[in-house]
Amino acid sequence: MSDSPVPSIPVLLSTSSVYPENCAYAFDLAERLGFDGIEIMVWTDPMTQEPGALQALSDLHALPIRAVHAPTLLLAQRLWGWEPWGKIDRSVQLAQEVGADVVVIHPPFRWQREYAEGFVEGIADRQGGTEVKLAVENMFPWRARNSEMQVYRPHWDPVEQTYQHVTLDSSHAATSSSDSVDLLHRLGDRVSHVHLGDGSGSFKDEHLVPGRGTQPLDTLLHTLVERGYQGAVSLEVGTRTRSVEQREADLAEALDFARTHLGQRPSAV
Repeated sequence: MSDSPVPSIPVLLSTSSVYPENCAYAFDLAERLGFDGIEIMVWTDPMTQEPGALQALSDLHALPIRAVHAPTLLLAQRLWGWEPWGKIDRSVQLAQEVGADVVVIHPPFRWQREYAEGFVEGIADRQGGTEVKLAVENMFPWRARNSEMQVYRPHWDPVEQTYQHVTLDSSHAATSSSDSVDLLHRLGDRVSHVHLGDGSGSFKDEHLVPGRGTQPLDTLLHTLVERGYQGAVSLEVGTRTRSVEQREADLAEALDFARTHLGQRPSAV
């Protein structure tokens, strides 16, 4: 029996990384590959919305649920009703019931005018009433060949906003032509959660396996360790078009990258 300590920075598998497979498959795969926990993307899969079912999966696979991603994506606009704050409040309640530390939230779309106008204040008000960290995610402008559209309000870049907690997404950094290490330095201790995925600077949000794009993700992970980062790193890698075998190989490679650059590989004897 191993007496190895739990890694100081847990590496999670986001259930979004196995889409279109379901949540139960994500837990099973995470256990087989050796992840430290799970991030739940609340989605149309009913199991992602039910705290009892999620807790049963967590217990079965001995994997804690460390983060919940609120259903604030464009394709999840109908989930849990149309009222945005209702989605946030329900996500916080779900996180509390399953013992998650963080709720990941996207900033509003510009057409959600009333929600956007009170968003920063609304997040602050809700943060004051819970120990769960409401971590707003960095996003990106929508770009075409010769144009750029700002679709998030108050902005896709959280640096100038007053959020107490932020999720740093390195794939989104690539899409916004930003450097994830620079973003970490600019956000400072407000970074409470990390989504790890690579990108090439394409107009699309790529969520590549770490090491296959242009982001300095090895340096990002080293820097998190050096700074004494207290949150988790959640692998958010797109595998939708992969075969089962290729998906599992990609996620094993992504986990190995994270473990290696977080200094969690055992030394050779």
